[in-house]
Amino acid sequence: MGQTFSEKILSQKAGREVRAGDVVTISPDYVLTHDNSAAIIKEFQKLGIQKVRCPQKIVIVLDHVVPASTEKYAQNHKSIREFVSAQGISHFYDVHNGICHQVFSEEGFAMPGTLVLGADSHTTSYGAFGVFSAGIGRSEAASVWATEKIWLRVPETLKIVLDGQLPKDVYAKDIILKIIGDEGADRANYRAVEFSGDGAEGMSLASRLVLANMAAEMGAKNGYFPPDEKTFDFLKDRAKGIYQPVYSDPDADYEDILEYDLSTIEPQVACPHTVDNVKPVTAVAGTAFHQAVIGTCTNGRFEDLKVTADILRGKTVASSVRVLVIPASRTEYLKALHAGFLEDLVRSGCIILNPGCGPCLGAHQGVLAPGEVALSTANRNFRGRMGSRDSEIYLASPATVAASVIQGKITDPRGSQ
Repeated sequence: MGQTFSEKILSQKAGREVRAGDVVTISPDYVLTHDNSAAIIKEFQKLGIQKVRCPQKIVIVLDHVVPASTEKYAQNHKSIREFVSAQGISHFYDVHNGICHQVFSEEGFAMPGTLVLGADSHTTSYGAFGVFSAGIGRSEAASVWATEKIWLRVPETLKIVLDGQLPKDVYAKDIILKIIGDEGADRANYRAVEFSGDGAEGMSLASRLVLANMAAEMGAKNGYFPPDEKTFDFLKDRAKGIYQPVYSDPDADYEDILEYDLSTIEPQVACPHTVDNVKPVTAVAGTAFHQAVIGTCTNGRFEDLKVTADILRGKTVASSVRVLVIPASRTEYLKALHAGFLEDLVRSGCIILNPGCGPCLGAHQGVLAPGEVALSTANRNFRGRMGSRDSEIYLASPATVAASVIQGKITDPRGSQ
């Protein structure tokens, strides 16, 4: 019996053949943290260790509350900068770079066949590049800083086969919302999710990132796309080192196999207050909202901003709605700027925010008031996620959000361009 991707990666790291259910002690290639590094530093100091074991494996990106919105956040950032300097951590990205998952990918850390851990649940994103990438807790991150080691349980694998092509005006976000709506937010708890099929092969890396990012919303330990020429071309001249892609064996043992015909998928919307409360856009069309968010680590890349600009160009945002646009990184911001997309969006009435987690986090920038409703391209719609616990969040693709802000109510994007 062959091995899945996850079994192979963890076998390599453990130095022995392992199967789903086994527990291994491994050393990751990189460990990612962000603004929560301030709390992780405190956990690290409790261990009584003066120096991190492998500073070259630590990547820190300030992105959650940037620029700092309060004295507390400013102090956190200050303590992180001081720690970075004292520990000789060279992979540090300050507040102007963007969201950690996009920056980590752009900077060439997400290499096929590597193992990455991050103190953020959406570390699953790097599976888009053929990485075993999983979220860990703050105390675990501190322990990895100190010892370079962690134990993991080898996950069972859920294979999702995507065949066919998406209809016009239907996008990657609609695929993952459809899957989560069908299967539930706990379907992949501590499982690996492997995306395959000709539909997966046809996706851009930006689209693959959407599915890998939101694998976390199925409860997945990690997501995975088999790396291909698109992956290798992206990493050319940016990969941080030599890498060796890893693929599942043809006779690997999967816990279950789900199949989706992409041609049958229509625009989807996740309704309050859970990501698996998913309905076709036609079922919620006409729902009014007060604020829209387009961007974040899920849908803030160039192709998302292009779709948004193509729909809004020459049109005006409804007066009842405020629209916040958040490019995923400085690089994506500049690409959209040079292409003229940001000018189109500003002229339509959108507010362009600096790359960061902003409204998605709910700590600053666009916090919702009681009774307000948001329509967002982000990945979570939990109660209180974007501010008041008495507000509501709907999730959708950039196309659906863009079509909706013109009307001031949830609108089917098909035929909007």
